Amino acid sequence: MFVDEAEIFVKAGDGGPGCVSFRREKYVPRGGPDGGNGGRGGHVYMIASEDLTTLADFAGRHHWRAQNGRPGAGANKTGADGEDLTIKVPVGTLVYDLETGMLIKDLCEPGMRVRICRGGRGGKGNKAFASPTNQAPRYAEPGKPGQQRRIRLELRLLADVGLVGLPNAGKSTLISRCSAARPKIAPYPFTTLEPVLGIVELSDYRRFVMADLPGLIRGAHEGAGLGHEFLRHVRRTAVIAHLVEVMPADGSDPAENYWAIRQELREYDQQLADKPEVVVATKMDLDPDGTRLSALRQAIGRPVIGISAVTGQGLKELLELLWIEVGRARGSSVDSAVNRG
Repeated sequence: MFVDEAEIFVKAGDGGPGCVSFRREKYVPRGGPDGGNGGRGGHVYMIASEDLTTLADFAGRHHWRAQNGRPGAGANKTGADGEDLTIKVPVGTLVYDLETGMLIKDLCEPGMRVRICRGGRGGKGNKAFASPTNQAPRYAEPGKPGQQRRIRLELRLLADVGLVGLPNAGKSTLISRCSAARPKIAPYPFTTLEPVLGIVELSDYRRFVMADLPGLIRGAHEGAGLGHEFLRHVRRTAVIAHLVEVMPADGSDPAENYWAIRQELREYDQQLADKPEVVVATKMDLDPDGTRLSALRQAIGRPVIGISAVTGQGLKELLELLWIEVGRARGSSVDSAVNRG
């Protein structure tokens, strides 16, 4: 199950109370106060971990609490600090304060860490209140409560290339041919119900991450279909590979299908429409003479590369083009573009 949103309650540990104590030793009739301070409550941290790929760990656990500080003791003993709580989340998780809507941190790199809640300070023992005018204080401070928050987690997949298009445009077939990913493939719409990541291996130890996203339909930006739930993931991608059937089974116009998806991206977020785009005409085995490919190029006024994931036609050229575009989008040269290992 792919879970990319979660709401949780997080609370840091309370500080331990101070101690009221007096020395009781032989030959020390007036030993005075010796109550120690309480320990600090544990902090709550979140850390981006490559071990996780979804937020499924938060689907059944909504309350996360750090350990409280231990109380102080006699003989000026300070209570132990509460153990900090470190919560692992997938790389690419955005952490929001649910009440204010403020973005606390974008954990977009492995190992990034942020403190979500501060532990409460321990209370002072009666020793701390002793003075020349108050030599035997019989009171101590309680510990301060730890900070608490309601948190909203939103996962946006980190991929170099995001595949978008209408259902049955050939996205799942393409990623299965280019990587070790094995999404569900069937001759009916909406076979992809959750995003699928695959690592594309090229020559000379080059590689990039490709994401197969559920198919979009008209009205997706308003909640129609399944793809609208995952449009947020496209924001993370460097390049969009827009797949268009060169000969749709329903007889629709490929150019109209292309502009329909472009409009959905623009309506959802203008920044998506501004991302670098590679237009890919799929299922070219149904257009052997290339007449429909030429018509599509002319209709949209943009370069279009034709491929057939079934026969392998154009796949090598497409992957090399995507590699170049990813390098440009990431602001690096082709030789030093994304090379994740």
